[in-house]
Amino acid sequence: MKLLRAIMITKPAYTKFKEIRVQGRYVTNAHIIPLLEEKKEGFEVETIGYSVRNRPIHSITLGSGPLKILMWSQMHGNESTTTKSVLDLLNFLSANEKYSQHIRKQCTLRIIPILNPDGAAAYTRVNANQVDLNRDAKTRSQPESTILRGEYDSFAPDFCFNLHDQRTIYNVGSTPKPATLSFLAPAHNVERSISETRRTAMQLIVAMNEILETLIPGQIGRYDDTFNDNCVGDTFQLLNTPTILFEAGHFHEDYRREQTREYLFHALVHVLKTIAENKIESYNGNAYFEIPENQKDFFDILVHNVPEENSNKRKDIGILFTEVLANGKIDFEPRVVQAGNLEGCFGHQTYDFLNTADLKELEKQNFRELL
Repeated sequence: MKLLRAIMITKPAYTKFKEIRVQGRYVTNAHIIPLLEEKKEGFEVETIGYSVRNRPIHSITLGSGPLKILMWSQMHGNESTTTKSVLDLLNFLSANEKYSQHIRKQCTLRIIPILNPDGAAAYTRVNANQVDLNRDAKTRSQPESTILRGEYDSFAPDFCFNLHDQRTIYNVGSTPKPATLSFLAPAHNVERSISETRRTAMQLIVAMNEILETLIPGQIGRYDDTFNDNCVGDTFQLLNTPTILFEAGHFHEDYRREQTREYLFHALVHVLKTIAENKIESYNGNAYFEIPENQKDFFDILVHNVPEENSNKRKDIGILFTEVLANGKIDFEPRVVQAGNLEGCFGHQTYDFLNTADLKELEKQNFRELL
């Protein structure tokens, strides 16, 4: 009953919280700065530093409670879904809603909506110096890495949310279901042991998984937990701050990631509500390991039984889209990445040359010449 009530609070109301001025995959400072200007009256909006290309990096601080949560998005510049969800979350937390007011009373949030504005502008994973900021936690060779660590040290959070996107290749366990959302409680050592800090992160993931299973059953995955102290999440877990990695993935026919954005919004609201209501201990951290681990068995397009040239043999062809920035929007260009026997793999679109209807449909597709 409690779980159904949580859904009633969030899902039907989502449309009034969605920030419709920011949609699609290409999200930059130019998109969010006007929105942050609007928030200055209710929230504390600061420029906390500058990127390699001298673009400003902003933080938003809100709430007055003792429980401090630090979250950051677009550490990888081309991973923008979580930024959109953060904008929706800010609209929710601005509203005169029972649970938004309770969260603000019990928690203080500091949010960095775009940590890597140069990568966001260029639509690249790396920053302007071609460095992956999520592999720069120890060296902190880049200004963006120094800024994040400075916010961590000065804010001294009780919880950290590391917000990312994942590729369309991921499925949940061995199933043909896409990993629409995935989570990780990063390890804090090579042995991947369970510290009190890591267990807290696991409990919070279990809380989110419980509500998400009612919305997108079977589409929540668990990310690989191999320890890497160059990764920011592993470092903050090592420093005894419960840290959660969020990975926004694919939902059927949702390449703009507007559906995934909504599910992530529900997850964020629910995890903040769990923290604010001091309900963490009501979740069993061991259930974290019942969430299936991600596998990489998906292609964007999978075509079976394609005739081989000058042969009577047939093969399967796997195609993935490359995301290309063109004229301020993202185009999805199909490219063959694998050919042969692809038994056990899945396609977000699947065709079979031995099926007459599929063959007719293939003739209409722009990737037909690749086969």
